[in-house]
Amino acid sequence: MTIFLNGQFMPIEEAKISVLDRGFIFGDGVYEVIPVYSRKAFRLSEHLQRLQNSLNGIKLTNPHNNAAWVTYINELIARNQAEDQYLYLHITRGAAKRDHAFPNPPVTPTVFMMSSPLLTPPANLLACGVGAVTASDNRWLRCDIKAISLLPNVLLRQMAVDAGCTETILIRDNAFMTEGAASNIFVVKNDTLLAPPKDNLMLPGITYDVILEIAAANNIPHEIRKIAVAEVLAADELLLTSSTKEVLAITQLDGKPVCTGKPGEMFATLHKLYQEYKQKVMRA
Repeated sequence: MTIFLNGQFMPIEEAKISVLDRGFIFGDGVYEVIPVYSRKAFRLSEHLQRLQNSLNGIKLTNPHNNAAWVTYINELIARNQAEDQYLYLHITRGAAKRDHAFPNPPVTPTVFMMSSPLLTPPANLLACGVGAVTASDNRWLRCDIKAISLLPNVLLRQMAVDAGCTETILIRDNAFMTEGAASNIFVVKNDTLLAPPKDNLMLPGITYDVILEIAAANNIPHEIRKIAVAEVLAADELLLTSSTKEVLAITQLDGKPVCTGKPGEMFATLHKLYQEYKQKVMRA
């Protein structure tokens, strides 16, 4: 694997950073994940804008302009073998004496990127769906920042793993759903697709945007609003979306079947339309 670290491409085995890096000490940094189809980064401008929004959120100056990012990203794609990849970008405030306050004067940020093969969900998951559990969303109030300090998400996701499930659906204040520990969640009720609003309590997903655009383009009824926990528990269908998992049906929730316990019609429709979109647009 060839990676990018602080302006240089190198084998991942040669990559080194300081133990005083604030990402290592404080989790002081942000990240971004970009899917690549047929060696072309998908919605790169939107991903770079989301990265900029995260950097603004932690008051860290972007180390590169968009033109430089595009150059480095395209070079990283070219240096790795897979036709479909997902890129992981990781920026920290850099290495400095351990102090909670920002380094003054500022130090050089640490910039790391790597590529991995993008593997779509296998046929058995598409046919049967996946399981999920619910849990209290005990994270901070700036979930719109794609911060590298993901310990709450890690612990919440592990709850699903311990239960033999794929994802944890997060419930804020015992009142409404926000998202999954590592995904966005949609609810289907009475043939209408329900999506939680983009706010400070959820990460604004790029695949989330694609699903809503597909729904609008194909006259699929949909609403963007807060979704009560009771609506989640009584859903006709639950859908999970992310850049790496695309669209998956959640067919078991907290050990009980979601409606029939099988992927529903909305999932079948959106998955088909998503695959068509991927061939026509993502690979264009």
